[in-house]
Amino acid sequence: MSGSGASGAESASPLAEGSRDFERRHIGPDAEQLAAMLATVGAASLDALIDEAVPARIRTSRPLDLPAPISEHEALAALADRAAKNRVLRSYLGMGYHGTLTPPVIQRNVLENPGWYTAYTPYQAEISQGRLEALLVYQTMVQELTGLEIANASMLDEATAAAEAMNMAFHVGREKLTRFFVDEGCHPQTIAVVRTRAEPIGVEVVVGDPLAFDFSEPVFGALLQYPTTTGHVRDYRALVEAVHAHKGLVIVATDLLALTMLAPPGEWGADVAVGNSQRFGVPLGYGGPHAGFFATLEKHQRKMPGRIIGQSVDADGNPALRMALQTREQHIRRDKATSNICTAQVLLANMAAFYAVWHGPAGLTAIARRVASRAAGLAAALKAAGFEVGAQFFDTVRFQTDDAAGIVDRARAAGFNLRNLGAGSRGSVAIALDETTSPADLVALYAALGLSGAPRDADPAIPEGLVRKSGFLKQAVFHSHRSETAMMRWLHRLETKDLALNTSMIPLGSCTMKLNAAAEMMPVSFPGFSGLHPFVPREQAQGYAQLFAELEGWLAEITGFAAVSLQPNAGSQGEYAGLLTIRRYHHARGETERDVCLIPTSAHGTNPASAVLAGLRVVPVRCDDHGNIDVDDLRAKVEQHGSRVSALMVTYPSTHGVFEEAIREICQLVHSVGGQVYLDGANMNAMVGLCRPGEIGADVCHLNLHKTFAIPHGGGGPGMGPIGVAAHLAPHLPSHPVIETGGDGGAVSAAPWGSPSILVITWAYIAMLGPVGLTNASKMAILNANYIAKRLEGKYDVLYKGAQGRVAHECILDTRPLKTSANIAVDDIAKRLMDYGFHAPTMSFPVAGTLMVEPTESEDQGELDRLCDALLSIRAEIAEVEAGTADPDDNVLKHAPHTAAAVISDGWAHAYSREKAAYPAPWLRVHKYWPTVRRIDNATGDRNLICTCDAWPES
Repeated sequence: MSGSGASGAESASPLAEGSRDFERRHIGPDAEQLAAMLATVGAASLDALIDEAVPARIRTSRPLDLPAPISEHEALAALADRAAKNRVLRSYLGMGYHGTLTPPVIQRNVLENPGWYTAYTPYQAEISQGRLEALLVYQTMVQELTGLEIANASMLDEATAAAEAMNMAFHVGREKLTRFFVDEGCHPQTIAVVRTRAEPIGVEVVVGDPLAFDFSEPVFGALLQYPTTTGHVRDYRALVEAVHAHKGLVIVATDLLALTMLAPPGEWGADVAVGNSQRFGVPLGYGGPHAGFFATLEKHQRKMPGRIIGQSVDADGNPALRMALQTREQHIRRDKATSNICTAQVLLANMAAFYAVWHGPAGLTAIARRVASRAAGLAAALKAAGFEVGAQFFDTVRFQTDDAAGIVDRARAAGFNLRNLGAGSRGSVAIALDETTSPADLVALYAALGLSGAPRDADPAIPEGLVRKSGFLKQAVFHSHRSETAMMRWLHRLETKDLALNTSMIPLGSCTMKLNAAAEMMPVSFPGFSGLHPFVPREQAQGYAQLFAELEGWLAEITGFAAVSLQPNAGSQGEYAGLLTIRRYHHARGETERDVCLIPTSAHGTNPASAVLAGLRVVPVRCDDHGNIDVDDLRAKVEQHGSRVSALMVTYPSTHGVFEEAIREICQLVHSVGGQVYLDGANMNAMVGLCRPGEIGADVCHLNLHKTFAIPHGGGGPGMGPIGVAAHLAPHLPSHPVIETGGDGGAVSAAPWGSPSILVITWAYIAMLGPVGLTNASKMAILNANYIAKRLEGKYDVLYKGAQGRVAHECILDTRPLKTSANIAVDDIAKRLMDYGFHAPTMSFPVAGTLMVEPTESEDQGELDRLCDALLSIRAEIAEVEAGTADPDDNVLKHAPHTAAAVISDGWAHAYSREKAAYPAPWLRVHKYWPTVRRIDNATGDRNLICTCDAWPES
């Protein structure tokens, strides 16, 4: 698959002769629909429309030089070949990653189920109740196991969760102290990510032995590992008191399975607990995706990063769930943010929560005890053989040896990866057992280590003072689903409470909710991809190496850049990594004074948040009346700050849904004073094959693979945000302390390549579409958006258009006049769309009181027409209010959404009919999606914050 196997010549029609079957399956409109849609928008051809929408001066001069498209079965065979090149040994390396057994009921019904993986972030809570309930279970699980008071709905991974905790501690301390202590027993990737995050904000990281460190000199926080990366279980109680004496926060990186047996951090004074929930049934995946966890004290709830799921009530007073305290979300706080996290790892967090539900507290404890007992038996055998062995541990046995390298090599030859710690003159080896370790594995391992006798379990080697005595997971949900029938039905009930792409289109502007094809998703579960530990020797991951090289090359070709880093595992992290790359470049040139980041006022909120984390000062740039960057204001800001300009962050096509004509001039202005241009690639779905960020003047661009390149949103995560960079920035891409990745930019993720197992999705997407298919996908995304804009013309005003009256791949509908004419707010329209079976477009971004619609190329004319018909019908309902024929307060919009319970209630007292409430469109007679709760009272939830399922009525 390497090299270019196609000319890449563009095709006027997405169904042109010679195109492969996948393109016809992926792109929604067929030839007949294409002709009808072009007639509606008034374009002679698809290419003629693109010429009007995309300025000629930014169009690429050369087609994509990518391999010719292959079929679904060819792609699956090719990926199976790459998976087979990965050697999946028993990896007892630990370091926060462990073998686990994914219960088939969870793999089949959740991980591989589009009802779970194609849903969007639960901003529209009324149609997200299923995954919100699952996340409530996750939060409860984390809180219970850590012994702390509140937990969030997951983080990107353990290392970034630790870095976020450091940042929170820094701001809790009001930045009065700048020293932060890190336990040398932390995982090396965690230490590296913390160092990366600390340097730009002026935090000094001190790494050392916490039991020997002098805490009389105050620190604002201390990060401890419990158990340590080498397995040691230590008592930190005295240390906690020393840190608290100076009002510092104690952060504990820990292991959820170990906490079923170890005294939880919250019981011995920790303020924050972080870690990775991967070993709760989530495949290793060569590093991800996995859900990090974060728990803390309630008094820090407004400073805690990430999302929190909380309970509230709906319009009828019934229990309902929502994302609580949304005003604390970092993208809303913009340059006042203390984090740039605006996502989670929802799909993986749900899997971990379901694992805990499936096993229950007794089952989890049994797994932990089995692992700990086998580890203790291994330690006893090593000790009997004359090795010096650590005394207190959970699952990781460390022993001293004069032949560490030889032992590791012999074990590898027998099928086991062990960890060579290389500490001290004698050296040592660590062996981290896990849930998958079988008696047969132990027999083979003992033989490889030269140990005599049969493996025997022993009493766990946990110090008496740190044995857990408190109960956990007493809530009913953790005791109610022991049979597969019960579990399957519960998972299905939760799934049906949500609206995902398997129900209807999700027309979210700037979020690109396109088809996640089954053929793209299937390889995620291939054992050769899912079963690999992220820190195995490189020669065991040759299939991944080939996939990375191909994908990096393809993304570089698509973007016009010289190099790509796959490490950032979220779009916001891609922003941060891109800005750090620019920072490293400036500093390498001795230009350390460059601290200004120019950001248009229309930018995604994570842009200023990322800039602040990268140590930059945000200077806003105005936008003109057409939604474009005000070039005169930019010129003035460039002249004002001159040699202090580090970067401009610009979204292209713009957040307003148009291709800005002046983008080349904008880039040249920034370059004229030595600044760099960071292009936010959130809207790359309109650019692939048509224009390249690297050709129009950008120096860095992040790509949301969970948007443009078909990785599903998973109900709010996973995602991937790799960055492409120009040649002069390539030396400063992210690095990694365990597996070398080539750059000097510091680690931004726990794993060297972020979340590698989902990169197979993007590989398959590009391979199956090929150069012409990718280009046609961009064209059809633009046509679909223009078709919606044209069909709604006269009923809704499109706020911004390009110079020739066209939009890009999304359009902003101005609903603000309806607030004046009928007192109908944008929220009312969004909730009423639920009654029609649709998720609302993006609300009030980038302009308050508007709807931003993005249909994607995957939707056919029939689905586009249904959405348009729904919006037109809603406009007619609003007209009834305007005309006085519908009550201004008691109307279908003000009371939307309508549940089945509300519609069949004997107490129906509305001025409108039940039929109008529930069946306003003919297609609903064929299939009706019912929201399970009515409109949710946000204020009640925030005033009475309840973030666990203790009092939740189990479904």
